Amino acid sequence: MPFVDIKVAGASLAPEQILRLQTEATRLMAEVMHKKPELTAVLVEQLDAARWTVGAAPVRAAAHLDVKVTAGTNTPDDKRRFVSEAVRFLRRVIGPTLNPVCYVVVHEVAADAWGYGGRTQADRAADAIAA
Repeated sequence: MPFVDIKVAGASLAPEQILRLQTEATRLMAEVMHKKPELTAVLVEQLDAARWTVGAAPVRAAAHLDVKVTAGTNTPDDKRRFVSEAVRFLRRVIGPTLNPVCYVVVHEVAADAWGYGGRTQADRAADAIAA
């Protein structure tokens, strides 16, 4: 049940680019982080480049990918690979103007502190064990 938030600053993204960001993020969550694609939510937010600086200098294009997953469900190698592959796909979609300072953050949230459909991940895990 991951949530992926992708912020992009710079020229407006074409609808095809937004779809690629959503599709690639979902694929990476499934293939690298072992998450169910049908439960992966992806939000792409576009920002004016004037709102983003690196080292207090303006950027032509920038991106930040932030993902939330249940704590303890991924190995350090999963997360390392995800960060690496996420930056690569952001560069492919956004292009050569993407600032090299492009952060990818994996937040691990305690299972009892989040969920969907009104149930926590801890409740879902307990039900799976009982079944």
